[in-house]
Amino acid sequence: MAWDEWEQSKAATAQMRLNQLPAEGSGPGGPGGGGSGDLVVHDDVLGALGDMARSLRDQLSDHGDHARVATFEASNNLFNGGLDIGAGLLEVHDAWITKLATLKEACGHISNGLDYSRSTHRETEQKIELGLKALDGTPMTASRIYDQIK
Repeated sequence: MAWDEWEQSKAATAQMRLNQLPAEGSGPGGPGGGGSGDLVVHDDVLGALGDMARSLRDQLSDHGDHARVATFEASNNLFNGGLDIGAGLLEVHDAWITKLATLKEACGHISNGLDYSRSTHRETEQKIELGLKALDGTPMTASRIYDQIK
């Protein structure tokens, strides 16, 4: 590589932004995040979101199935009465049951995933706290380590 190519490459690289969020107010999706770019997890927020997903699953279980029996009976009556719309209504009935089960399962996965994330994060934090000690023997928490490297 010639020396001028090296200088051109250095100049082009100097304008690149690597491992950073877009500046505030820029970027294709609107305002950027700015700040340090670190992921912050608040246990109480994850808990609240998990509770919401669990509550939604419970509500779907309680209220999402009210019309199933009536729809099934109506589809049978229409079909037995010689109307083809009965078969169509039965397809709607079956699709609703499938989609409802899928939605309930998704809510369960979200709730369980958030619970798992919370417990795993808590366990990891405890391992860090128990495993690290300062020179004087006091525990070194992750936040103290972060303060040291800032």
